[in-house]
Amino acid sequence: MEDLVMGTSRRVAATQDGSEGIGHRLSRLRKERGITQVDLAARLGTSQPIVSRYEKGDLLLHGELIAKLTKILDVSADEILGTDRRPQRPPPIPLKDRRLFRRIQALEKLSKRDREAVIRTLDAFLTKGEAA
Repeated sequence: MEDLVMGTSRRVAATQDGSEGIGHRLSRLRKERGITQVDLAARLGTSQPIVSRYEKGDLLLHGELIAKLTKILDVSADEILGTDRRPQRPPPIPLKDRRLFRRIQALEKLSKRDREAVIRTLDAFLTKGEAA
């Protein structure tokens, strides 16, 4: 697909129906997960300007990159490419506090027993706060 931008022609990766470019979809998926371009770049082993260029459609995604993105964003390659015809799962609930979001992600890596202990502790604090 060709797109005219400021008098120059550039390639834009999009699905056949052209509804949403792959770069735009990548940006949306990243933001839904509370990941910054800087964070994504670090996880990919590249720089933030490169991630920006992928999201703008200036650079096209390649197979190895798509494979890495599926793991980081916890989505299928079909979701990134826009070829998934199954009903999409609802996006994760965005958290405005990035520190809290990172801690929740870290909690998911704990054993079930430890995770349950943390949840009981949180519930106790929240119940105490509601009673006050």
